[in-house]
Amino acid sequence: MEYWVYILKCIDGSYYTGSTSNLDERVRQHMLGSTSSYTKSRLPVELIYAESCDTPRQAMAWEKQIKGWSRAKKEALIRGDFDALVELSKSKGKTR
Repeated sequence: MEYWVYILKCIDGSYYTGSTSNLDERVRQHMLGSTSSYTKSRLPVELIYAESCDTPRQAMAWEKQIKGWSRAKKEALIRGDFDALVELSKSKGKTR
C-alpha cells in the first residue's frame, strides 16, 4: 500500500499539509468540505505537492516535519528547489 504526504493551496493562499493512504479520495473530501475544518472554510483547494511514502509512520513523520516549516521552506519544497531548502534550513537558528 502507498501512503502520501500532500500540500494543498487554499483559496486564501494558505497551505494545508496532510497525509493519507488514498490521495485522490482525500483531495476529493477536502474539495467537498467533508474533512478538515481548516480547508472547509478556505475552499476551493488545489493539490500542489504530493510525495509517496513507504509506511504510514513515515508519511505522518514527514507531514509533522513539513507543518513545522516556514512558508518559504514549504514553497522551496513545492518548487523542488532543494538548494533553497538547504539554505533555509541553515538560516533557521540565526538572527537577522
